Amino acid sequence: MNQTTNLVADTICRTVELGVTITGAAIAERFTHIECRPVEHDPTCPSCGKPGRLRDHVTRTLADLPVVGHPTRLHIRLPRFTCGNDACEVAVFRQRIDTVAASKACTTRRTAGWILGRLACDKMPVSAVATALGLSWDVVNSLALSTVRHLVYDQPGHLDRVRVLGVDEHKWKHVRGQGDPSFVTVIVDLTPVIDGTGPARLLDMVPGRSAAALKDWLRERDQVFRDRVKIVSMDGFAGYHSAAKDVLSQARTVMDPFHVVHLAAEKLTVCRQRVQQVTLGHRGRSGDPLYGIKRVLLTRETLRTDKQNARLEAVFADEEHIDVEVTERVYQELVAAYDDSDKRAGKLAMYKVLNRIKSGVPKELAELAQLGRSLWKRRKEILAYFDTGASNGPVEAINGRLEYLRGIALGFRNLDHYILRSLIHSGQLRESINAL
Repeated sequence: MNQTTNLVADTICRTVELGVTITGAAIAERFTHIECRPVEHDPTCPSCGKPGRLRDHVTRTLADLPVVGHPTRLHIRLPRFTCGNDACEVAVFRQRIDTVAASKACTTRRTAGWILGRLACDKMPVSAVATALGLSWDVVNSLALSTVRHLVYDQPGHLDRVRVLGVDEHKWKHVRGQGDPSFVTVIVDLTPVIDGTGPARLLDMVPGRSAAALKDWLRERDQVFRDRVKIVSMDGFAGYHSAAKDVLSQARTVMDPFHVVHLAAEKLTVCRQRVQQVTLGHRGRSGDPLYGIKRVLLTRETLRTDKQNARLEAVFADEEHIDVEVTERVYQELVAAYDDSDKRAGKLAMYKVLNRIKSGVPKELAELAQLGRSLWKRRKEILAYFDTGASNGPVEAINGRLEYLRGIALGFRNLDHYILRSLIHSGQLRESINAL
C-alpha cells in the first residue's frame, strides 16, 4: 500500500489513534483482517533501558472495533530485539505497544470503552456486543465488568461531592420461595438533582434489605464522606431510618412523598372495601356505587372532570358511605399539601393534617386512625421534604431502568455481575467511558 492509501485507511479505521499504521487488509467469511505495524520504531529494552539489535518480527493479533458492521482483527507486526547489555536479565524482547493493548490482552484498549458505550448508552445486551466484536459472551462480559469496577471502585473521587443520598429496596431476582436474598438495597446520589446540575446516579447496591445492610455500607465509607452527607431520602421502612440515624447523626432523613401518598391511598382503598362489605355484603362488582368510583377516589381533586365529581357527590350522598368520604378528604388534603407551590404553606398544611388525625379519630374510622398514628411517628421526616426538596422519585426511576436491564439480559443469576451491570446502566459513567 502506498502512503496515500495508508493515510486513507488509517483515517477510516482510526488506527492512527492506536499508534499503528495499516500495511494490508483482507476479508474473510467472518472477520475483516487488517495488517499493520507500529508507527514509531522503539528498540529500548524494558528492563535495562538500553537499545537492542533487531532480531526478527512476530505478529500479535488483537480484536478491535468493528469496521462497517463486521468484526475486525488487527495483526500487528512487531519487531523483536536482542538486548546488547550482558548484565541485563532479558535476552530477547519485542517492541512494547502499551498504548494499543495491555500485556497479554486479546483486545485493544479502546475496545473496552466501546463495549461500555454500547451497554451504557445504547442499552445493548452483552450477546449483541459480543456478536459485533466476534468475541465470546464471557470475554465481553468479563472485560466490561473489570473495566467498570476500575471506573467506580478504584477511583478515590467516586464519592466526592455527594451530599444527598436516596435509599430504596430493589428485587433483583424474581424467584419463588426466595426472600431477602433476592433483594438488594439501592444507594443513589441525589445531589445533582437537588443542585439542578444533572440526573441522579447509582452509587452502589448492597445485598439484603435491612438496617444492617445500609449501616455496614455507610460504615465502610470514610468519615469525610459521612460528614458530607446532609440528607437521606427513603421510603417508610424503619430499618433504613434507624441506620441513617445511627451512622449519619448530622443528616436529615426525609420520607419520600410518593410513599406517604401511597400509604394514604392504601388506607382509602381498604376503607372503601370495608364499607363495600358492610353495605352490600360482598366484594365490589360492576354496578356497585363504591366499586364504580374506585379510580376516581384516587384521582387528584384538581384533575377530576365534572362528570367524575358528579359521580362522587351521588355516592357520598348516601350516609352509609360517610367513612369513605372522610378518608378521601384527608387523602386529598395530603396530596394538596405536597402540590402547593409555596413550600412553607404546604408544610404548614401538612402539619395541620397530621396533627388533626394523630389521635381522637372515631373508632369507626379505623383505617384513618391507623394512618394518623403511622404518619405522626414519621412527621419529622415527612415535613423535612418541604425544607430539602429531596424525594425518592429519581431512585424509583433508576429502579425502573434496572427492571429494563434485567429484561434485555434475560435475567441474572450472579449478584456481583448484576451490581456491576447496573452501575454501567445507571451509574452516569458516560464521561468516564468517553475518556477511555
